[in-house]
Amino acid sequence: GLTMMAYRAAGVTIPRLSDAQYWWGAYVPPGQEQPGDLVFFNYLPGHSGPGHVGIVYNPATGTMIVAPHTGANVRFQSYKNYPGGPVGFTRPTAHNGHNGPTSRR
Repeated sequence: GLTMMAYRAAGVTIPRLSDAQYWWGAYVPPGQEQPGDLVFFNYLPGHSGPGHVGIVYNPATGTMIVAPHTGANVRFQSYKNYPGGPVGFTRPTAHNGHNGPTSRR
């Protein structure tokens, strides 16, 4: 909900769930992420997309804004040191026209 509500506050509509958000935004190659891009984690084979998402805050330091889990405070955290590392980045403001899995890997 954090990412959807943050984008809604900016006047941009994106899907609510992280797996749908992953396929919604235009793919951003690692190293080209910008503040506001989404960074995704925990892609499990057999699932439609990643299970966790954060908002890139500072690409130079690898910092994101994230709600780690229900009941936890929103915080800044490293996405470069996140267990398992990022599985991808997207730019929701550049909707790619897809609403489901495409080849990104």
